[in-house]
Amino acid sequence: MNSKLNKTHYIQFMAKSKLAVFAHISYKDNPINITSCTNFLGLTLDSTLSWKTHIDQLSLKLNTACYVIRSLKSVISTRNLRTNYFSHVHSIIAYGIILWGNLSHSNNIFKLQKRAIRIIMNVDNRVSCRELFKTLNILPLQSQYILSVLLFIVKNMEEFISNSEVHSINPYPANVGNMVNS
Repeated sequence: MNSKLNKTHYIQFMAKSKLAVFAHISYKDNPINITSCTNFLGLTLDSTLSWKTHIDQLSLKLNTACYVIRSLKSVISTRNLRTNYFSHVHSIIAYGIILWGNLSHSNNIFKLQKRAIRIIMNVDNRVSCRELFKTLNILPLQSQYILSVLLFIVKNMEEFISNSEVHSINPYPANVGNMVNS
């Protein structure tokens, strides 16, 4: 078999409740294998687009980042730990967040983010992180998600269509203004 075809596979995207219909795909009589998940540009896509596998991989990376921060805590300042946070934690969290950041699985990532914040600030695991995020001037995961989505929309405004471009129904009839002023 061609060595390039050993690396080639396909993924069939489907709803979680649907049974897969396996297609037999081949190239020059060499079968191409199906897979349930694949890595594409640093994002792990699974066949149901649940992002669970991707978030599990992010969790492993963030656990390593927390270990690095904990190891450095005794030898560098809080300011430098914050810088380390942005290079090792924030960069992992921010990549592709508009795709997976609003899922229930992302709560695991938020817990790891809070762990990193607590390590930097040298506080107990039961201490609330609300003020710690403010002190370090770091956005919590949910806020980072919202900011990333808003920035994406602003940067790509010309790709979106407004309601008035889709239909001509006026949501505020002319007499509504008169009712408000009466």
